[in-house]
Amino acid sequence: MRIDIISAVPQVLHSPLHNSIVGNAQDNGSVEIHIHDLRDYSEDKHNKVDDYPYGGGAGMVLTPQPIFSCIEALQAERDYDEIIFPAPDAKPFKQQQANELSLKGNILFLCGHYKGVDQRVRDTLITREYSLGDFVLSGGELPALAMIDAIVRLLPGVLGDSESALTDSFQHNLLEGPVYTRPAEFKGMKVPDVLRSGDHKKVKQWRHKQSLKRTKEVRPDLFEKFRNEDH
Repeated sequence: MRIDIISAVPQVLHSPLHNSIVGNAQDNGSVEIHIHDLRDYSEDKHNKVDDYPYGGGAGMVLTPQPIFSCIEALQAERDYDEIIFPAPDAKPFKQQQANELSLKGNILFLCGHYKGVDQRVRDTLITREYSLGDFVLSGGELPALAMIDAIVRLLPGVLGDSESALTDSFQHNLLEGPVYTRPAEFKGMKVPDVLRSGDHKKVKQWRHKQSLKRTKEVRPDLFEKFRNEDH
């Protein structure tokens, strides 16, 4: 997989992309990630990429010219399966979307900044728009990083345990239950006996029961969705 990211503040992206799971995925060749500085494509003599919004109002808006120039230059080199724009006024990004996108070959992220981007960009170039939740961030870089992490960890060979991603929260409309590691007892708190029993069937049943309990308590909306499915 190849992932390209366009940003007006590319320095925000470097460290998270070169460490931990995503960094390791690049090192072992599971994914290529390329960052593009939007200012490099500006035709303004000061490399300006924003301007005041028509109609007045607070904030600045990313202008269409550098975005079109950058995306068109990248599209001349390769086809993109999706061009994604993180935005607060979009549909929520969920595990299902991460699963779908992990099967793609080439993905491009456009990170907005300031008040947003010129609507003509969204109308013409963007194929998918996602929000991380009902809150506003200063730019699209952090949502893009979160989505990329969610996608990359699903790629073959990225996680040491290939089954790990398949048992994550949200994969089956359920939250993951509690997990424990050594020592078996810490400050008087013991690991549940069933997890130390060696009985894999009982362990699986216990984990499913805990998953149901956690989902019902924390996300009753997901629990109802799970109940309404054909299990």
